[in-house]
Amino acid sequence: MLWFILRRCGSAVIVMFLGSVLIFLGIRALPGDPAVVMAGEEASPAVVEAIRNEFGLNKPLPAQYVDYLGQTLTGNLGRSTQDQLPVIGIIVERLPVTLELSALAMLVAIVVGVGAGIVAATRRGKPADYVATGFGLAGLSVPHFWLGLVGILLFAVTWRVLPASGYVPFTQDPGQNLQRMILPALVLGTGFAAILMRQTRSAMLGALSADYVRTARSKGLSEVKVVGAHALRNSLTTVVTVLGLQLGALISGAVVTEQIFVIPGFGKLTVDAVLTRNYPVIQAVVLITVIGYVLVNLLVDIAYALLNPRIRLSGAHHD
Repeated sequence: MLWFILRRCGSAVIVMFLGSVLIFLGIRALPGDPAVVMAGEEASPAVVEAIRNEFGLNKPLPAQYVDYLGQTLTGNLGRSTQDQLPVIGIIVERLPVTLELSALAMLVAIVVGVGAGIVAATRRGKPADYVATGFGLAGLSVPHFWLGLVGILLFAVTWRVLPASGYVPFTQDPGQNLQRMILPALVLGTGFAAILMRQTRSAMLGALSADYVRTARSKGLSEVKVVGAHALRNSLTTVVTVLGLQLGALISGAVVTEQIFVIPGFGKLTVDAVLTRNYPVIQAVVLITVIGYVLVNLLVDIAYALLNPRIRLSGAHHD
């Protein structure tokens, strides 16, 4: 197991390094001179040249990348071109908001998606199966922005039970915070829940027809124990894999959701940085996203090995 984890950690480091290279080159491939953008169109040539010297933009690309990597490893992500605030401070302020929204959305997705998948698999061909399958199809088909607008129309305008937009920090007022995050979490978690439902249903159907489940039933075990302790446990590997693979979709969905509900999170920061061509912020948010995606998938690999001993034994054998 130790060798398996070390191999995955080594792969994660390589992926993050390649990701940093692509981010660095991608930002510099954008049209326009970054120094002119930072200084403003009406800035004098002397000011533009001073910015090039300050940010090392007049150095060769390999030297710029070495400086960028060194600063990143020390936690220096530069300063925002809009207000000259440290980028790391902006991210520390915005990232917890998106993490809270993503955690709540994932909770909704797991509870609704896995629950509906279990119900659909155990009642195959019955009305509950058709309802759950219909929910999954609708969740995959409806875009987040439309669902968000409908949610605001119903819950905030028509029924007036939830706020339409805005954000209150949890440390300031937990009740208001949860009240304002419920609707965005439901909107963001719906599509994720639909994917989990379909994958859980498929995995459960395969598990319920397996020999070990028939053996458990022949021993007189209750249906609840057969489904929970045997079929569901062996289906969790699929669910865990989907959770990791859908992180990218969750982040992209957060961008749209935060714009709709005016939530000052990581997604809204990304959109604002792109619109204002705030290169240091764009570079930092993409890098943090890549690191988060790699780390989550590393945790998924480890969890997958814990749930499926054949994976870690195979990894140890190859080592």
